[in-house]
Amino acid sequence: MKPGIHPTYGPVVFRDRAADFAFLTRSTATSDKTVEWEDGRTYPVIDVEISAASHPFYTGTARVLDTAGRVERFERRYGKPGAR
Repeated sequence: MKPGIHPTYGPVVFRDRAADFAFLTRSTATSDKTVEWEDGRTYPVIDVEISAASHPFYTGTARVLDTAGRVERFERRYGKPGAR
């Protein structure tokens, strides 16, 4: 690799505030805020709004939309296409 053109790559804690969940990984993202991790070391922390711990798709709380019911409701309101 060419020296001096790549960002620094180091350990960072990503913290999901909604689910009270955090994980330590390596990233080029940085932050001024820090947190003391379970191993006693201090790492930069990046707060995220949603992660696999709180996203409805991963937690199994996703709702399935009833597209057939929506189409029927639309047709009742505005008539079927070509009925004019």
